[in-house]
Amino acid sequence: MRVSTRRAAVTVLSALAVAGVFTAPADARSHGGEISVQEFGHLSADGHVTLFGTYSCAPSSPRGVQIQVTLVQDGSRLGFGGEEAVCDGGQHDWSASASLRMTPGVHAGAAAAQARLQSANLGTAMTLRVSYLAEAERDIVLEEKYR
Repeated sequence: MRVSTRRAAVTVLSALAVAGVFTAPADARSHGGEISVQEFGHLSADGHVTLFGTYSCAPSSPRGVQIQVTLVQDGSRLGFGGEEAVCDGGQHDWSASASLRMTPGVHAGAAAAQARLQSANLGTAMTLRVSYLAEAERDIVLEEKYR
């Protein structure tokens, strides 16, 4: 199976961002980005969690802007996302879902969520440069939503 360079960079970025390797610069809104997290997330019968929010970023934002999410509850930490953002200056809804197969401790109730609007580019010598356009943190409630 052949994997594109861009896809590989996105996968590496996601893993590193979840691990907390990068820190946001002092001015995370330098590109005019904003992101929010809704106060409620959903747990589904098939073992997935979904978080929601809104974002906006300027057309002058770097290429390859993505939404990354981290959910923390009772010592369990789950990072997910990777959806590419549309940077046209308008406000957009986002949602991100992840399987709870590897984090079975996540349950209905209080949790904390962090969402980041970020961009990654390969620099010289294959180094990964990450820019944060916006970041939001909030306490949320996970609700069981069985359709």
